[in-house]
Amino acid sequence: MTEAVAVKDRVIAILAEQAVMDVSDIRLEDSLEDLGLDSLGLVESIFAIEEAFDISVPFNANAPDRSGFDISSVAAIIAAVEGLVAQRAA
Repeated sequence: MTEAVAVKDRVIAILAEQAVMDVSDIRLEDSLEDLGLDSLGLVESIFAIEEAFDISVPFNANAPDRSGFDISSVAAIIAAVEGLVAQRAA
C-alpha cells in the first residue's frame, strides 16, 4: 500500500468514525455538511488526524475559512493531510 493510499484510507476512516458512518458511504466529493459533521465533529476530526499522522494541522476553529487548511470536501482534506505528511517527511 502506498503512503498516499494509506493517508486517504486513514482520513476517510477518521471522518467516518466522527460522522458515525460506514467507510464505504464516504465519497471524495462529500462536504462536512454532507457527512453531518458539525463544528465539534470537525474539531475532533482534526485532533484525530493530527494524532494519527503526527502532524500539526493549521486550523483555526474560530475562522475555518482563513485557516489555510481546506475543509471543503473529503478530497480536499485528504490532499491537505498528504501535503502536511510530505512536509513532515522532508
